Amino acid sequence: MKPSLQLKLSQHLALTPQLQQSIRLLQLSTLELEQELEKFLQENPLLERVENEYATLSNAHVQGDDMHVNGGIPDGAGDTHDVPESADGEREDSLPASLADDGESWFADADEPHFSGPPSSPDDDDGDYQDIQAARISLREHLTQQVGLLKLSERDRVLLQCLVDAVDEGGYLTMSLEDVAEALPAELEIEPEELQIALRRLQHLEPAGVGARNVSECLALQLALQPAGATRDLALAIVRDHLDLLASRDFARLKKLLACDDDALREAQSLIRSLDPRPGAPYDTADTRYITPDVVVRKVRGQWTASINADAYPRLRINSLYAQILSGQRGSGLAGQLQEARWLIKNVEQRFNTILRVAQTIVERQRQFFDHGEIAMRPMVLREVADLLGLHESTVSRVTTQKYMATPRGIFELKYFFGSHVATDAGGACSATSIRALIKQLVAAEDVKKPLSDSQLVDLLGEQGVVVARRTVAKYREALGIPPVKLRKAL
Repeated sequence: MKPSLQLKLSQHLALTPQLQQSIRLLQLSTLELEQELEKFLQENPLLERVENEYATLSNAHVQGDDMHVNGGIPDGAGDTHDVPESADGEREDSLPASLADDGESWFADADEPHFSGPPSSPDDDDGDYQDIQAARISLREHLTQQVGLLKLSERDRVLLQCLVDAVDEGGYLTMSLEDVAEALPAELEIEPEELQIALRRLQHLEPAGVGARNVSECLALQLALQPAGATRDLALAIVRDHLDLLASRDFARLKKLLACDDDALREAQSLIRSLDPRPGAPYDTADTRYITPDVVVRKVRGQWTASINADAYPRLRINSLYAQILSGQRGSGLAGQLQEARWLIKNVEQRFNTILRVAQTIVERQRQFFDHGEIAMRPMVLREVADLLGLHESTVSRVTTQKYMATPRGIFELKYFFGSHVATDAGGACSATSIRALIKQLVAAEDVKKPLSDSQLVDLLGEQGVVVARRTVAKYREALGIPPVKLRKAL
């Protein structure tokens, strides 16, 4: 065949750098978004954060009815969110009027500062203070301090410190005394009796139960500090020899082996349950991770509405000085960074617009949940919200992943409001969340002496019109952290 040239016209979807950035920002969590913005702020001198006094130029609490983004990518275009197409062919978003100042374009001329972010209350002084976390000492430091106060010889102090170093975060001794002796230099000629004495000294330190080698010994050490009495003696006998029977709730065999009645066994069980099986846990130095919700739900004039959380919304603008300099210069090397800064501000705005639209739709569809709780949760899938908003299903999935909603009933991930449905006798549908709430309600009201089995739970749910299999009930029960019927039995 002869080589030839042909002219062919075709259409295809191209992801511009701006659109790719928009997609990436949409799927980030609040913490990841903050880290991403910090990187942009360090690399781009034209981008800066807005001080609180300037933040009033934007409207934070935009209600769902005020939000509207025109246009959108066709459903088959892939996992992107709505980005309308401008006259020059590049897809850009049209910001809602409620996010603009006095009706002017949010991104007007380059010589004007560009802002992004909701306002802060002028009376809110909390932003002037940084989070200050109290200093905490670890369990090892706490024990070492106590060792320093003891009047010991240098040899005894070294042996005791070796045992302290072998204590884990829960307060348990992770090495046997034989292993500790082998780890020490042979020239010290450590006797087993010396390590036994060091162990007893360790177990007399605070917190009570530290230095135990198993749960039984840990509980016994704590019981030894309790006032003497029949209840304490019975509890000691249980934790030393019959802790497995207590864990399996085999009360009949316990009463037979210990020759006690129900009342005595109940008191001993209550005493054991008051003990701490992990005495070192309060000294755990792991940092507490707090969730910053992206959306806040409130009831305003009898209607549930969603608004963007001002604390989660970054306040950004273009540096006015650089913008004025660049406005009179063409072809400057900073022109590309100016465009990148504009893109970033627009994409951040678009991200929160999309989150708010999805959140408001969830609130409208799950209004019964906010009024009555989990038991009134209705079944809902991603496709349902995607069709209502004209978005792609994968876009809704990105929006609802690692994004959180603060409600009067607690903080929930947006994905929490989506769940499968189960058919009812009346021909309707019941969500998996409401079924779990029903199971929790039935278990909470059961007779602890005769707890409900999974089969009985199936029958009770059937009486309420919910048809589920026994294995489904078992799966939901395990997801709720409810133990099986044998372990729920009480005296």
